[in-house]
Amino acid sequence: MTELEQYIKKQQDETEVHTPVLYYLDQQKDYEALTALLAKNPNIRVYDQIYSQLRELMKIRNPTRKLTPEEYEETVREYVGDTPIYAFGVWVYYPWSERLVHIVDQDDFIELRTSRNKEKITDEEITLLKSRKIGIIGLSVGQSIALTLAMERVCGELRLADFDKVELTNMNRIRTGIHSIQVSKVIVAAREIAELDPFIKVVTYMDGATEENLDDFFTKGGNLDILVEECDGLDIKILSRVKAKALGIPVVMDTNDRGMVDVERFDLEPDRPLLHGFIPDVDLKHLQGLSDAEKLPILRPMVAIDDMSARMKYSLGQIGKTITTWPQLASSVVLGGAVVTDTCRRILLDQLKSSGRYYVDFEQIIV
Repeated sequence: MTELEQYIKKQQDETEVHTPVLYYLDQQKDYEALTALLAKNPNIRVYDQIYSQLRELMKIRNPTRKLTPEEYEETVREYVGDTPIYAFGVWVYYPWSERLVHIVDQDDFIELRTSRNKEKITDEEITLLKSRKIGIIGLSVGQSIALTLAMERVCGELRLADFDKVELTNMNRIRTGIHSIQVSKVIVAAREIAELDPFIKVVTYMDGATEENLDDFFTKGGNLDILVEECDGLDIKILSRVKAKALGIPVVMDTNDRGMVDVERFDLEPDRPLLHGFIPDVDLKHLQGLSDAEKLPILRPMVAIDDMSARMKYSLGQIGKTITTWPQLASSVVLGGAVVTDTCRRILLDQLKSSGRYYVDFEQIIV
């Protein structure tokens, strides 16, 4: 194997890495480990803007005062104390991009990251949301949802399940670069979340959600608080709801057309029929391996096909003729991320108690 071939193989072997490494330099073992890492890999790029974060922290903690530059320096010095500035906070290493970033510690980081949420989300609500767990099955539409949930910090843990890899045709709606082609959709999302907030726990299921791992997905490390279901597999679409209903976990789904979001409050309505009673009486094993065209008659009531936009209904009739699968637009996917995040936050904060189907249809709203 040539040197180039060895290099390419090494890079491919690392395509599943998605967890950053945290170094606390006030601990000798971490100091030695990071020193060794930097000596071994001179290509690591270092980003140290700790002073900027500390000044911003002093600013948000003094909302009634406009601090002078001297006062900023004084308050930062007092806050840091005797700790050497290089050892203050935490250094975060991202192996996939060879970046090393110096940030404040977890509590200060969350305080800064969520400061512009207040008072639309109160301090008490921010603290509550830190302990919540959300699972997402399907990382095409689900990627936008996962990133928006993380950005707004609606939860402290995300469980992501999808067996598929990024292809160029996915990139009309999945936010990533061409370097991610044939990288797991789960890994792409997990990395971006880690780069946004390394303290959000991300658990990955790169085989997707399966009959074998659904128990683990729903309960390992504590039960999910919400399931967001965005998968194409009809068997898992149904099985995941069976599991959610048994555990009393609400399910939220975005259908990527007319801004339709579907809510099932199994936590409040334990006897509620799956998908509002729209699931046909079928053998689940029969649903495995169906083509998109074969899925349509079964999907029709489940995702309200008859109520879809005119262009979407026309497109579904073209599957297997002029197109290979149903279309999804970036604008609809991003809208879904916003609507589902808002819905999940309000469920978790006990501000939304209803089940049903709701529309944010711009063709009806903006005319």
